Amino acid sequence: MTLYGVGLGPGDAGLVTVRGRETLEAADVVYTPGRLSRTVALNYVAESQLGDLDFPMTRDEDELRRAWKAAAAEVAPVAADGTAAFVTLGDPNVYSTFGHLRRTLSRFHPAVDVEVVPGVSTVTAFATALDVEITAGSDLVLREAANGRAPAGPDRMVLFKVTDVPATHEGLVEAGYDVTFGRRLYMENHETVVTDDPERLEERDYYTVAYAERPDAGERPATAAFGRETTADGGAPGGDAREELATAEAAGDGDARRTGVGDE
Repeated sequence: MTLYGVGLGPGDAGLVTVRGRETLEAADVVYTPGRLSRTVALNYVAESQLGDLDFPMTRDEDELRRAWKAAAAEVAPVAADGTAAFVTLGDPNVYSTFGHLRRTLSRFHPAVDVEVVPGVSTVTAFATALDVEITAGSDLVLREAANGRAPAGPDRMVLFKVTDVPATHEGLVEAGYDVTFGRRLYMENHETVVTDDPERLEERDYYTVAYAERPDAGERPATAAFGRETTADGGAPGGDAREELATAEAAGDGDARRTGVGDE
């Protein structure tokens, strides 16, 4: 009696984990909460294996609770007789609809076991897509930024659901951040956009993230010093090192600086 919550990753079928693929292939029924997750799942299961659940687009909490109770009632008998899977983009435990289903099953169908198969989350995928390195010792905060919100405070933030890019960009820049946006990262059959120009993303899109960083955020890692070393360190002099060497040569002790020999 098991329901598996399976993370599909950011939207590229090639980024589904091996365990996720195996779980989908072994499931009796695979439930999908939306068109995008359904498209990814179809790379690994037949359409006849998919189950349909109805999730209304509303903020009415009573209606939402009714919908999740109905979904749990649909899933529970399948999980009782075999294996069911519920897929989500990203990871089931990160900004996901799966939590609603798990809580509803726990309350009304406690005999159903629930297991989670993690997926590649946008929390990590954004770093590669935006060519951002989160170095050791960095503080990174996750925030929602729907409807033009521009939260501030931490030195580094990943913002989800950036539906009004121009407004969010304006607020973050005023607060002293450098900002890069990514839209529909790694989503198959969709245009991926990575840009620091808010005018390219004026159209509202739920699947937009932003990375905001203050210019002086955090300490530089030790290897960031590469490029400043002298030839004695195995590299060509660069930046301040070149200036230092030129000054030393003018004073007549350039050879000492090159070889590392000199006064202690």
